[in-house]
Amino acid sequence: MPMIDSATATSHPVPLRLGSPLWVPVCSSVRAGFPSPADDFLHKHIDIGAELIRHPQATFLLRIAGRSMETFGIFDGDTVVVDKAITPVHGHIVIAVVDGEFTCKQLYSKAGVTKLVAGNPEFEELTFTDGQTLEVWGVVTSCIKQFAV
Repeated sequence: MPMIDSATATSHPVPLRLGSPLWVPVCSSVRAGFPSPADDFLHKHIDIGAELIRHPQATFLLRIAGRSMETFGIFDGDTVVVDKAITPVHGHIVIAVVDGEFTCKQLYSKAGVTKLVAGNPEFEELTFTDGQTLEVWGVVTSCIKQFAV
């Protein structure tokens, strides 16, 4: 699965082009409390691309910059999988275009009120008044984290 350079991701997202499947062994379950040989639980292989991507032609990877989504488990440097084919609804985490800039926030859309909510109390929510437009560019479906490089 290709990664997108962070500079490219913020200005010109590029759709994913999946080649052959990326098969990875999967364990049925692994307890977080006690060590256990993972091979004892090995059952099958999964295609990582198929697990993370429902609409390949409408899916993009974007690298997150900043701390505004930490409450939702999305941190600076994480890569999010964004699907433009999903219709955004209240509660979705979305990539939106606000004043020509991409931002990642939670969509609030209830009782005629639409706003973008940060996942960090240090950041204000973005509200929209008459005449302002909000373009929801895509819905975040997954977050990819790297712990060791």
